[in-house]
This record gives sequence, C-alpha cells and structure tokens, in this order.
Amino acid sequence: MEPFNVMIVDDEKDLRETLVKRLEKRNLHATGVESAEKAILLMRRKEFDVVILDIKLPGGMDGIEALREMKKFQPVTEVILLTGHSSIEAGIDGMKLGAFDYILKPVKLEDLFPKILLAGEKKRKMMGKP
Repeated sequence: MEPFNVMIVDDEKDLRETLVKRLEKRNLHATGVESAEKAILLMRRKEFDVVILDIKLPGGMDGIEALREMKKFQPVTEVILLTGHSSIEAGIDGMKLGAFDYILKPVKLEDLFPKILLAGEKKRKMMGKP
C-alpha cells in the first residue's frame, strides 16, 4: 500500500520538524510548512491525504480560515486540527467545517499517529482506493 501523504502546518519549527522526521520513520510521506498561506499554495500543486493544521498561525490566515480554503479544492483531504486548551471551541468549530478531528497541544505522537492512519484510510475509502 502506498504511504499516506501528510502535511504538517505549524509555525513552531521544532515541533514541525520533529513530527516530519517521526512520521517519515513510520513510513509516511511528510511535508512541513510554517503558514496557512504556504500550505494552500502547496495543496494547489500536490494532493495530500491528511493535513495536521495548527489553529493559531501567524500571518493573515488562521487554521480555521485555512481549513475552509483547503476544503474548497481538496474536499476529501482529511484535516486534524492542533489546538491549545484556550481554543478547544475553535477545534469544535473546525469539526463542523469538516475537520476529521482535533488534538490538544502539546502533541504526543502516540495520540496523533493513530488519528493520522484513521484519517488517511477514510480519505482513501472516499476516493475508492484500497
């Protein structure tokens, strides 16, 4: 089976790079970007199975706005939101907009990895792929 393509969108460089490395070690294709704008530009050129998207991002677009935009041109790509305790409400709002799930920061790979696999499998089923 082809590995899932995963994009991590987070402005925290250490977290982003650590997640990319750890997902690659688990045989997933992982790409990291630091802003919603860069994520959307990349998604216009490449298809992703799962996006890990921080709700609080610098720049003009936060994670919820980015989710709305991503769903316009990759509607079946599954998005897992990263949220702090202060923005659980935003995570719930994201679920209403089509996010697969949300997870609280700080992120533990043991919690995130199974969600990535479930999200990737859901996307492939919707695309009619095994």
